[in-house]
Amino acid sequence: MALLDRAIVKLLPAVPKPVVQRISSRYIAGSELRDATRVVRELNARGKMATVDVLGEEVLDAEAASRFVDAYGDVLAEIERTGLDSNVSVKPTALGLKLDLDLCRENLVAVVDNAAARGNFVRIDMEDSSTTDDTLRLYRELRELGRDNIGVVLQAYMRRTVADIRELADLEPNVRLCKGIYVEPPELAFTDFDAVRANFVTALDELLGAHAYVGIATHDEWLIQRGLECVAGLAPEAYEFQMLLGVREERADELVAAGHRLRVYVPFGREWYGYSLRRLQENPKVAGYIAGDTLARLLGR
Repeated sequence: MALLDRAIVKLLPAVPKPVVQRISSRYIAGSELRDATRVVRELNARGKMATVDVLGEEVLDAEAASRFVDAYGDVLAEIERTGLDSNVSVKPTALGLKLDLDLCRENLVAVVDNAAARGNFVRIDMEDSSTTDDTLRLYRELRELGRDNIGVVLQAYMRRTVADIRELADLEPNVRLCKGIYVEPPELAFTDFDAVRANFVTALDELLGAHAYVGIATHDEWLIQRGLECVAGLAPEAYEFQMLLGVREERADELVAAGHRLRVYVPFGREWYGYSLRRLQENPKVAGYIAGDTLARLLGR
């Protein structure tokens, strides 16, 4: 199966864009803000919260980074105007992290302060390992400056994650905990499936022990069950589960029906093509899953 997944990935650049768009349409809200608004409204109607992500990363100049600040300003204004139950996620490299740390900090503060003025929240996404130190530094700096409407992401497959949690414990952080998707060398990341799962549970225990608010971000049923065990007895507002748009929707509905808070990650934007290719190339298993899922839907199963 792994060979088939990798073969699918190699063929992706040759696949016509309309086909890729059809495959990805279930997992991306669309190209425009109005598309994200529609999707979030539908999710809210089913008792689910959302986090909106403007697609794009690793900008090449300060002007492009500034455009992302403006784009998030539009998103936050739309969320406030329409009364949607949604926050936003931002990628540091979209705000200029690879250009200049001070530039990224300035842009991030602008987004976070805009959100605070509207009673909203910003999640700093975690990207590949080259950005981890700076991302965690920015999170700590902003928290120590009194910005409390901000959270971060930690990836369970990274060997450093438990140590990072202990470093952040004094902040009682707000953390999305996910497995991680970027391809990393084995000296930095666990590559064994069971080892990643085990580290996820260890990290979750550490976060809850540090009185962190945790977004348990997984579609893995085994981890969902372990997560439910870990949060048993906690107030419903003390944690949430998180899933990607278009993935395991029935299971998400079940969690909501059982009284758990659940948030769906809603990406949108005109960078959908590059986003789709990168994510599938970074994780061939996802390519195989989407290909199989799409075939099943086309066959009416």
